Amino acid sequence: MEMTEMTGVSLKRGALVVEDNDSGVPAEETKKQKLSECSLTKGQVGLQNDFLSISEDVPGPPDTVSAGKGGKNSEAQLEDEEEEEEDGLSEECEEEESESFADMMKHGLTEADVGITKFVSSHQGFSGILKERYSDFVVHEIGKDGRISHLNDLSIPVDEEDPSEDIFTVLTAEEKQRLEELQLFKNKETSVAIEVIEDTKEKRTVIHQAIKSLFPGLETKTEDREGKKYIVAYHAAGKKALANPRKHSWPKSRGSYCHFVLYKENKDTMDAINVLSRYLRITAQRLAHLNKCLMNFKLGNFSYQKNPLKLGELQGNHFTVVLRNITGTDDQVQQAMNSLKEIGFINYYGMQRFGTTAVPTYQVGRAILQNSWTEVMDLILKPRSGAEKGYLVKCREEWAKTKDPAAALRKLPVKRCVEGQLLRGLSKYGMKNIVSAFGIIPRNNRLMYIHSYQSYVWNNMVSKRIEDYGLKPVPGDLVLKGATASCIEEDDVNNYSIHDVVMPLPGFDVIYPKHKIQEAYREMLTADNLDIDNMRHKIRDYSLSGAYRKIIIRPQNVSWEVVAYDDPKIPLFNTDVDNLEGKPPPVFASEGKYRALKMDFSLPPSTYATMAIREVLKMDTSIKNQTQLNTTWLR
Repeated sequence: MEMTEMTGVSLKRGALVVEDNDSGVPAEETKKQKLSECSLTKGQVGLQNDFLSISEDVPGPPDTVSAGKGGKNSEAQLEDEEEEEEDGLSEECEEEESESFADMMKHGLTEADVGITKFVSSHQGFSGILKERYSDFVVHEIGKDGRISHLNDLSIPVDEEDPSEDIFTVLTAEEKQRLEELQLFKNKETSVAIEVIEDTKEKRTVIHQAIKSLFPGLETKTEDREGKKYIVAYHAAGKKALANPRKHSWPKSRGSYCHFVLYKENKDTMDAINVLSRYLRITAQRLAHLNKCLMNFKLGNFSYQKNPLKLGELQGNHFTVVLRNITGTDDQVQQAMNSLKEIGFINYYGMQRFGTTAVPTYQVGRAILQNSWTEVMDLILKPRSGAEKGYLVKCREEWAKTKDPAAALRKLPVKRCVEGQLLRGLSKYGMKNIVSAFGIIPRNNRLMYIHSYQSYVWNNMVSKRIEDYGLKPVPGDLVLKGATASCIEEDDVNNYSIHDVVMPLPGFDVIYPKHKIQEAYREMLTADNLDIDNMRHKIRDYSLSGAYRKIIIRPQNVSWEVVAYDDPKIPLFNTDVDNLEGKPPPVFASEGKYRALKMDFSLPPSTYATMAIREVLKMDTSIKNQTQLNTTWLR
C-alpha cells in the first residue's frame, strides 16, 4: 500500500531538532510521497546523524521540523560506531520472509481493537481499495494564509553573490569525502590539500568557492608546492566553526531563511530530513542541485524569507484520494459523499496511531503509566507476530533466548530503531535501571507510547458516547469556550450542535462530561490499574495533562467524481511532478472494467483522512484489512 502527502517543515542553522505535531496523516504505509514547504537558515551545516528513525509503525512523523542553533540534539547523539552505519539495510535485512506480507498482517490490529466501532451516516457502505498506488493518496499542506502548497517552480532565486554551478563538479568524490571528514573532525588531519589541475585563476577561484560553500567552517588558501598550485582547506576557528559557520557566506541582502517545497516518494518526513541533512549547506542553488543527485525527491518554489516556518503555522491538509475498484452504485456514492460533506465523520485517532504488529503501542504506553518498567522492556523487545524486518525478528529471538542486550544489539545492522536504542540503554545502565535505559530513546518517541494510550481511551469513550446519546448534544456534554471546557446545561442545549461537542483525553488538567460517560472513563482507567484522579507520574515527562478533541469533524472543500478504467496499475490523476514534466492528465472512457471514486477534501490539523474514508466506505481501514483486499484483488 502506497501513499502521497504534503506537510510543513522548517530547518534552522546548526543542529536539527524535532518538534512534535500530530499530523493525522497516515504513517502506517511503507511507501509515501510528500510535499513540504521548508526553510533553511544561513550557514546550515548538515550533520548526518541528527535524526533517529524508529522501526515500529507509530503516529505520523512530526509535521514541523526545526533545526536550531547549537550542536546536535543531545537525545539524538549516537555512539561512534553508529555514526558509521549505512542508512541502507544490509543484505541480511533484505532477505525474503517465509510468510507473505498479507499472511503476516493477519496478526495486526483491526479497528475494533482500538475502539473504532461507530459511524454517523445512514447510507449503505461499499468496498474499495485504499492506497493501492502511492499516487492514489496525495496530501498537500494548507499554509496559514490558506493557500495549498504545490511544487510548481524549480527555478532558483537570482542572487549575484551566488557561486557558479561549477562548484558542484570541480571537486572529486574522494576530495569531497576528505573535506567532509576534515570539516566534522573525523580524522587527525589539520588540513586537506587539493592540487589545481590545469591551473588558472578562474579554476582556483571555483575551488575556493566550492570548499567554502559546500563545507562551511573551512577556510582556504593557495600554496605553491614544488612548482604546483594547491588549494589548502583548514579550520579557521576550531570546532566552534561548525556551530557558527562563516557569516559572510550568506549575503546580508538576503532573507535569513531559505523556504522551499519538498516533494518526496517512498520516504516519511523523518527519513527525508535524514537524507537531506547530509547534503544541505547553504543556498537555494545548493538545494536545487539535489534534484540531480537524489532519487524520489524534488525541491523547488525557493524563496528567501526573514522568518522560519514554525510549529502550528498551517491550517490543515488538503487530500486527493482515489478509492479503486469500488462496488457502490452511483446513488450509494452520492449519498456517502453528501453525508461526508454535510455531517462529517467521527474524529477517531486512526490505525497508524497504534502500530501494525501484535504489540500495539498503547500497551507500552499503559505500562509506562503503570510504572511497570519490566513490562515496558518486554513489550518492546519480545518476539511478536506480524510484519517485521528479518533482522528485527532475529534480534527479538536473541533477546528471548539470552536476555543479553549486547548480544541482541549485535543482530541489528541499523541500531537507530527503538529496539536498538533500548538495547543500547540496557547495555549502558544495566537491567536494574530500565528507566534510564528507556530514557535513551528520544523524548518524542517515548511520549508517542503514552499518547497512543490516551488515543485508545478516547476512541473507546467517543464510541460509547455516540452509542448512548447519538448525534445531538445533551446536558453534561463538554464544549470549548476559547481554550476552556465547560459543560452544556439543560437550558443551553439548543445553542449547540454535535460539531461543538468535545471529549477529553485523560489527564490531570481536564474535566470530564457530567453524565454517565464520566463513569465510563473512570471504569476503563481503573481496569488498567490507573487512577483517573491522579494522572501525574513520578517522572515528569510521563505526567498527562490531557487535552480536548472534537468528536465530529466536517471536512471542507469536498468534491468527488466516479471514473472508469481498465488498467489497475495506471495513475488516475497527475501529481505535481507529473504536471512539471508536462504529462497530460488521464483521459477516462465512459465505461471500463473497474470504477474508482476520486475525492478531494480539506481537514484541520490532528485529524485522520483514513477516518473520513472509513465513513464513506463503512469498512475497516486497518492495514490488516486493506492488505487482504489488495491481495485478493491482485491475484
